[in-house]
Amino acid sequence: MTIRFVGVNELGRRVGESHSNSKLTNHDVELLLVFHDEGWGYRKLSAKFEISKSQVRNIVKGLRRSQVATAWRKVHVSD
Repeated sequence: MTIRFVGVNELGRRVGESHSNSKLTNHDVELLLVFHDEGWGYRKLSAKFEISKSQVRNIVKGLRRSQVATAWRKVHVSD
């Protein structure tokens, strides 16, 4: 068993790529936002990152993946 640190918000809930439902890494989200700033549309971004257009919209508008880790929690994961 190994120890891993995961980011949590002020309520102690996992955020970002450490969340169990996360499909994108934090780096992928940063790239998505950069590409959007460069003029890429939702359809092109959704195809590139293999997520839905509505999920792209939610990330771009700050409705999803907008929290930052305020603390780190140690968890044990099996190898």
